[in-house]
Amino acid sequence: MLDTATLATRTDEILAAHLAREGALLPILHDIQAEFGYIPQECLPQIARALNISRAEVHGVVSFYHDFREVPAGRHVVKLCRAEACQAMGADELSAHARAKLGVDWHETTPNGAVTLEPVFCLGLCACGPAAIVDGKLIARLDTAKLDAILGDLA
Repeated sequence: MLDTATLATRTDEILAAHLAREGALLPILHDIQAEFGYIPQECLPQIARALNISRAEVHGVVSFYHDFREVPAGRHVVKLCRAEACQAMGADELSAHARAKLGVDWHETTPNGAVTLEPVFCLGLCACGPAAIVDGKLIARLDTAKLDAILGDLA
């Protein structure tokens, strides 16, 4: 758990680095998530004040973009492609298998904190689907056996 003083201080430093920029909100949010692993709710009023916008506007941006997290992710992040090309190659069945095997739904983390499962919409590997990103590494031609081996290594 982050202590409030450290959270506020580090958020102020991130804000200061971006306040002179046009359209600073997204770079600020990216840096906060890089720093803390997610966007802590306690940061939203501080960001809103600094940018002279409402907390609702900040929250709207955080909740709109799938890459921003409002809670910490697991130790490993598995992103399965949900785009049409991957769906045509079996991604729906693969995602159902992953959710059942992990016992979580999209944007959830396994109870042991090991794996967070997220959807992603097109990884640019359309000819090699279904595709995924596991801890930042692209994986093509994924099937249930390959996925089970990956998930077994992450647990």
